[in-house]
Amino acid sequence: MRRGTNLPRMGDFNQSVILEAIRRSVEGLSRIELVEATGLSAQTVTNITRRLLDEGFIMEAGRTITGPGKPRVTLRLVAESRYSVGVHLDPAVITVVLLDMSGAVVERRTERTPDKDPRRIVDLMAHTIAELIDHAGIDRALVAGVGVAAPGPLDAELGAVINPPKLQGWERVPLRSVLAEATSLEVTLEKDATAAAVGELWTGSASHGSFVFVYLGTGLGAAVVRDGEAIAGSSHNFGEIGHIIVDPDGPPCACGLRGCVEVVCTPQAIVERAEAAGLWRDSPTGGAEAAIDERFTQLCARADAGEQPALDLVRTAADHLAVLIATLTNILDVDRVVLGGPFWERLCGVYLRELPDLLHVRSATRAVRTLPVEGTVVGDDVGAVGAACVVLDAVLTPRASDLYLED
Repeated sequence: MRRGTNLPRMGDFNQSVILEAIRRSVEGLSRIELVEATGLSAQTVTNITRRLLDEGFIMEAGRTITGPGKPRVTLRLVAESRYSVGVHLDPAVITVVLLDMSGAVVERRTERTPDKDPRRIVDLMAHTIAELIDHAGIDRALVAGVGVAAPGPLDAELGAVINPPKLQGWERVPLRSVLAEATSLEVTLEKDATAAAVGELWTGSASHGSFVFVYLGTGLGAAVVRDGEAIAGSSHNFGEIGHIIVDPDGPPCACGLRGCVEVVCTPQAIVERAEAAGLWRDSPTGGAEAAIDERFTQLCARADAGEQPALDLVRTAADHLAVLIATLTNILDVDRVVLGGPFWERLCGVYLRELPDLLHVRSATRAVRTLPVEGTVVGDDVGAVGAACVVLDAVLTPRASDLYLED
């Protein structure tokens, strides 16, 4: 848990410290407990909690007697005091969620991505966001903003999506400003893997230590978390892993190399290998993304059922992914690995059995430790939930940069 500072002019940071402590507590905290947890003075805690009570962020939730003296007043977060919207832009599907300030999902919608035209996609996003807010019956003034999780690379300064591999035609699309205009809400743009890692942090399950988050969607991405924060990178594009080579004898990639993550580890690549191996005798139906989704689901189900050809293909995919993860963890030296994303649930049965051993033999630190491999606790919507958490994170989470004093 972050601790505050009793230096003057640090009110915003200290308020975030107190809000985070209250949010992460299960039953709420008293002012005395907040003093112990945050390292702040009793007067600072009293002043800040009074302000938070006045603004409706927290409430008094009963009194407890723990010894001699006055009963302690328990303070709890008011989840309905603020909301945020999260949008996950995937080439196959758009997911939109509405979260309250505790991080709980209030409303959820999914829509098939209509085509790759940016204007039609933004219109669909804006319409779905409006539907969610109206259906929840909340005041739009309570919505802190919209977070969008998008495939990279991104231009963070312009808030633009720059020609991601699976979104043809998206060349420097100023998604942040266009969606803000369409919704009249403040919009934050984040990479899908980074947003997912923030969502994982917000569940509380991975709030300590460091981890690599491997995002399994239509494309693959990665994020790293240290000291309670996702590391964005200098250009806000950490985790562009698509052209790391995991199979030198693999298929050619558009980049000119062979066996890149992009052409080996994605659901499309796995389905293409299964088709080449003759696992289906009929031709796929529907659009390209729908056909891949359907066949990938079938392949994973057949592997889970123990059908040997399908199981062998998914095991091979796990071996390729282990090469990628070992490359990341050997460089970054993190405490754990977390996997998630829209395709994770279909793979988790085989991957959680195979990856720990595959990763261990490739780990540079295997002589001193075993690196835990875990699945996300957020579920398939981790990208959208994470995008909404990025907005809440900016409101509630204390950051070291807030401690720098201005001249």
